[in-house]
Amino acid sequence: MEKRAIRLNKPNIVLLDLAVFAVLLCGIVMALCVGKYSVSPWESVSILWKRIVGLPSELPEMTQNVVMGLRVPRILASVIVGGALAMSGAAYQGIFKNPLVSPEFLGVSSGACIGAAAAILMSLTTVYISLFAFFGGLIAVALTLAIPSLIRNRSNLVLVLSGIIVGSALSSVFGFIKYLADPDTQLASITYWTMGSFSYIKLSELLVVLAVIAVPAVVIVLMSWWIDVLSLGEREAQALGANVRLIRGIIIICATLLTAGSVCIAGTIGWVGLIIPHFGRMLTGPSNRRLIPLSGLLGGLFMLLVDTLTRTIGVEEMPVSILTGIIGAPFYCFLLFRQRRTLT
Repeated sequence: MEKRAIRLNKPNIVLLDLAVFAVLLCGIVMALCVGKYSVSPWESVSILWKRIVGLPSELPEMTQNVVMGLRVPRILASVIVGGALAMSGAAYQGIFKNPLVSPEFLGVSSGACIGAAAAILMSLTTVYISLFAFFGGLIAVALTLAIPSLIRNRSNLVLVLSGIIVGSALSSVFGFIKYLADPDTQLASITYWTMGSFSYIKLSELLVVLAVIAVPAVVIVLMSWWIDVLSLGEREAQALGANVRLIRGIIIICATLLTAGSVCIAGTIGWVGLIIPHFGRMLTGPSNRRLIPLSGLLGGLFMLLVDTLTRTIGVEEMPVSILTGIIGAPFYCFLLFRQRRTLT
């Protein structure tokens, strides 16, 4: 299947992207309709369209509030977060030539957890929790990047090992913060936040973070050709005129911003940045120019479906990471079984 995917020409890749985008739009309409308060597809589309063009709607105010106040923000958030994590994972895997790399490996998630937990410990508002999480992730990556500079070895292997060291250290700090938290109030909030949720998304806050995510996403798509060049090896890339250190640094920074922005929207969500790029390669082959845009669409679709399930399958809403783990672990086992002869 993979060999056939590699021979797909550009028109077929465009058709594939358009097909996934069409399914994503259908999924958005479906997500607007389902829930504890059911809304018909016509009502959902009508409310959304009239709000966009500035016309009043004749539908009940309760229906309008459910669609625009509750479902639209979390649907947009799930699509944005899923797409950002998948693109980040594809970029990391391409730049480090390692299919096991995910957006969490540089310590972004651990740093974001500490930032958010510290804000909760200080009883700050949701806006400050998101800001602390964002900057906590960036600080963690800065620490990870500082270690190779200190030991004067900037190889990919040293960077990955630095991420493991920083992530483990920050996990211990996070455990200490949980130990200090009030078990009746703060500890529950910290635990729920670190499991991922789109429950308390506000459209105004989402639009602010969207700018942080949109710019690095565009940069990664535009530089995806250079990721393919770097995947050939440093010597070959330099022979083709690539500034390896500069390109790798830009990609890492952009992928980190995507991950940090996603974490400050919805908390830590695992598996998306790991499994979605693998699924995309089954359809497109190894080319990052084709993989990264498709991963963004597939990641948005996957996260939209997961979030819709978390708020509909039970009486109480389930944290997102629980369902992504239930789906992701068996799927990754299937990928390992499928590629068992090519793994060394």
